[in-house]
Amino acid sequence: MRILLLLALVLLAGCRIESAAPSGGPAVAQASAPTGEVWVYTSMYRHVLDALEPLLKERLPGVQVHWYQAGSEKVASRLEAERAAGAVRADLLMTSDPFLYERLARDGAFLRYASVNALRIPRALVDLDARYAAVRLSTMVLVHRVGAGVPPKSFAALVDGSWQGKVAIGDPLTSGTAFTWAVFMHARLGDAYFAGLRERGAVVAGGNAAVLQKVESGEVDAGVLLLENALAAKAKGSPIQVVWPEDGAVVIPGPVGLFATTRNPVAAKALVDVLLSPEGQRIIVEKGDMHAVDPRLGGPRGETGVEGLLGRAQAWSPALLEQGLLRGGDIKEAFSRAFAR
Repeated sequence: MRILLLLALVLLAGCRIESAAPSGGPAVAQASAPTGEVWVYTSMYRHVLDALEPLLKERLPGVQVHWYQAGSEKVASRLEAERAAGAVRADLLMTSDPFLYERLARDGAFLRYASVNALRIPRALVDLDARYAAVRLSTMVLVHRVGAGVPPKSFAALVDGSWQGKVAIGDPLTSGTAFTWAVFMHARLGDAYFAGLRERGAVVAGGNAAVLQKVESGEVDAGVLLLENALAAKAKGSPIQVVWPEDGAVVIPGPVGLFATTRNPVAAKALVDVLLSPEGQRIIVEKGDMHAVDPRLGGPRGETGVEGLLGRAQAWSPALLEQGLLRGGDIKEAFSRAFAR
């Protein structure tokens, strides 16, 4: 069955809409070229969207791209409200919540589309039914303030007793990336991990920016943080170092999905092609400090590319996806229970 699904991806890519501008060259000046409006609901950083604008205007001159940009949780809330009202405005969804994509895919919300550029993406990062595919990769790692002793070697080490009151983590109840990290750690160590963090005095800081601030200020010595935030901070002189955990970083795919209700599928598909093109992927790396899904590109600020990244990360699995999708509420409840004591 897996082989048949892969063959289906190839066939879908070969049958993609020809009116979309080719991903590797200038826009096609013809009557059937993509035109009209496309709405994208996204959690992508605003400065990355701004950097993408010139490329989109070059490749898709007849398309007006509108962004609704907010955190993944806010995007999901707006989308849920629009779906309940039967009036989804978005043509494309581009956030960093893999569990949301899987839920929407199972609800039949996405139009199947396999961009020719998606064929290069490692198979672990695409839906084999072509309902969505990763565009960018965020990664949860450890950070440590320079000069604050020996850094932790793993996520598991945060509960071994040597980091009493010295570590900050994001809140999985409000932060999507912190929740994905919590799903991975719960799958490996269960409720006891959350209880151990609480007993060792871990500080729940909210989002990634708050974790970074607490490490930089010296309130704590280490934290669980997105690599992109750490790299950007280091480039500005932040006194932190990145620690790749021995038990594996947590890679969080940021997919793109095309809604079945789109009013402009031709232009929406063309936009997906541009996002997955080498030029679009390079902007994500250079401006966003995130990893591209194109294996031909290196990682941000000298880091290894996607294949090397996946070799340093905990593996996604169908069972883990199911756990986050179907037991997410239980995991959040276990975290709340541990930190309410």
